[in-house]
Amino acid sequence: MLAPSPLLPSMDPHPHEGAFSDRLPRAFLQQLAQDERKRLKAGQRSGAYGFGNDPLLDENDAVEQIVVQDEANRPEAAHVPVPADLAAVAVMLARAIEAEPGLVRRLRREAPVVTLATHVADLVEPVRIVAEKCLFRPDAQVVELSTGRTRDLTHRNAALFVCDGVGRDARPEKGNEVIGTALHVRVPIVGIAPDPKRQLPRDLTRSAEHRIALPSLDQTGLALVVEAVVGSRPSRGIDQDLLRMIDIADLPVALRRATSPEGCIEALERIVAAKAEYLGEGPALEELDGYGEAKTWGLAAAADLQAFRNGRLGWAEFDHRGLLLSGPPGVGKTSFAKALAKSARVPLVATSVAEWNSADYLSGTLQAIRKIFAQAKAQAPCILFIDELDGISDRGQIRGEYVQYWTQIVNLFLELLAGVEERPGVVVVAATNHPEKIDPAVKRAGRLDREIAIAKPDTTALAQIFRHHLGRGILPDAPMVPLALAARGMTGADVEAFVRRAKGKARRHDRALTSDDLLAEIRQGRCPLPVGIRRRVAIHEAGHAVVSHALGFGTLLNLSLHDDGGRVCIEVATDGAATLADLEMAMTSLVAGRIAEEIELGAGSIGAGFGPDSDLAMATRIARDIELSYGLGQFGNVCLDSAATDMFLISGLLPSVAERLRIASDRARSILMEYRTALQAVAHLLEESGYLSRDELDRALDARMGPETDRCFAGREEVR
Repeated sequence: MLAPSPLLPSMDPHPHEGAFSDRLPRAFLQQLAQDERKRLKAGQRSGAYGFGNDPLLDENDAVEQIVVQDEANRPEAAHVPVPADLAAVAVMLARAIEAEPGLVRRLRREAPVVTLATHVADLVEPVRIVAEKCLFRPDAQVVELSTGRTRDLTHRNAALFVCDGVGRDARPEKGNEVIGTALHVRVPIVGIAPDPKRQLPRDLTRSAEHRIALPSLDQTGLALVVEAVVGSRPSRGIDQDLLRMIDIADLPVALRRATSPEGCIEALERIVAAKAEYLGEGPALEELDGYGEAKTWGLAAAADLQAFRNGRLGWAEFDHRGLLLSGPPGVGKTSFAKALAKSARVPLVATSVAEWNSADYLSGTLQAIRKIFAQAKAQAPCILFIDELDGISDRGQIRGEYVQYWTQIVNLFLELLAGVEERPGVVVVAATNHPEKIDPAVKRAGRLDREIAIAKPDTTALAQIFRHHLGRGILPDAPMVPLALAARGMTGADVEAFVRRAKGKARRHDRALTSDDLLAEIRQGRCPLPVGIRRRVAIHEAGHAVVSHALGFGTLLNLSLHDDGGRVCIEVATDGAATLADLEMAMTSLVAGRIAEEIELGAGSIGAGFGPDSDLAMATRIARDIELSYGLGQFGNVCLDSAATDMFLISGLLPSVAERLRIASDRARSILMEYRTALQAVAHLLEESGYLSRDELDRALDARMGPETDRCFAGREEVR
């Protein structure tokens, strides 16, 4: 006679509150406990634990004989622990059956056809075990149809068709013959798969009268699992955010040594919190710099996720559901996702296309994609981060024998992305270095319909990134701008590497880190500008600034010197509203750098015309486009492909372009001679500091020239 168990329904006269009663889950758990007790007794009788009739036991081992005798005299335990993962699956399966009125009776008295979605492949086997032990009448012999054995099938049998979704046979075309036989014999049939529609035989899904899915484990369900393991219920629940992150595989790991209900909860909290990336180290999005528009989007998404979690915002009103991040390697796309999750206080579910494609078969790749979306859905609200998205081919560019393969992958991904209403609370952030390789359908409305490019950080952002990686305790008073100027064109990942290597060098020499250590790592043997060239470059950049300010050409953002030269950053517009006067101001500002050199140093350098992106090259293109493309020159209203036109082949074009540049140069010279004291002051400040911010420029120029009188442009352009 089996000892009574606290899992029996009669032992809980006060059902716990919730959408479901505990009655059926407790019955399933009781059945598992009975089977576990039988297994233990059978093991004792067969010597499975090293005593009794075990032929391997050395009868001369006196110590072992003592242990055997103690175990034989030990009274039978009133509570038999149920394996934690099976207990959880039993609770979830019972809840899924409960949700279908009358299904538990039909499975034991009639011949229903049921499909059960586990969402992930890892749950298929434990669901099969629980289903075989608990779903059917006691005298039913359960037959596994996926093995193809139906020859001796009778009405006394019950049938399972189990598919984990991996392998070539995981598709609707396979297994229909055995399903037909089982339907004819009229036995209860339960099909188990992560995605029944795509992985079970078509005839099984077509004939299914009940289509159920495993629900998530809730607080009362977790309490039942703890009770099944240690014999009593916990007095408190687990944090709701951590509960959403529990995987079934976490339960055996967390509960294997726990002996009390409260100990189980504490162990689970430690295990799950350890894998919760958003609770770990690392900055929140508010603390990061250099992300521009992406940061604005992310902070809005984080606020909306908080409102969604608190019930103040419905998913239908949520407008930050998907983002495609693009940009060169090292700009921090992965760090953005982690910081966003931390700011929103939600889990980060991270994956990559390379991870999906590591499977041996197409079915394995498809299953990996389904699994990660199912995991995100189970942990919602959360951030689902997909790296290397360009690894999924654009269907319009696929050729040859791989067309069908990649088409299936892209189609499934698009379907899961489009099912946004089926995954409330899941914000998808994908990253790519090659946005041009992404299938256009991925970017359509309702999918990843917002694309933001993350550029390499500017000087200000680099300075802030250096400070972040150094921390407040290292070089607290050292200016970061010289480091940022030396690292211009680098990424946040580069900065992290510079700081790490410089710290290592200082540690090996047993001394404190210095700015020179950092500069040495940044420059890697590259020399800073010599004094004479540094002064020339400072005058050159100051010339751009003074003329732009005098003309009211755009908005000056900053001036900087770096190891390769200098930059003036100006907000300007390049849209169709520009007039001839605007274009003439742009040319004047562009040639002003060389003119400033001529005024202060007696001659200009070739730097103004050094390369296709130089000052003279840009000014010449503007002059050429005035004549050929914009219809504002001597040829009248014509528009030719100026980029493909040789200026020497059109009579009068080259003289016209040269004349426009001469006029712009004379205009720049006149302005600089008028405001020569401002030119000299700005050049001196820039030469000394290496960087002038917008506020510093405004103060220096307004003091000597007065405020600008016109603001015509609003976009961004960098002038050397």
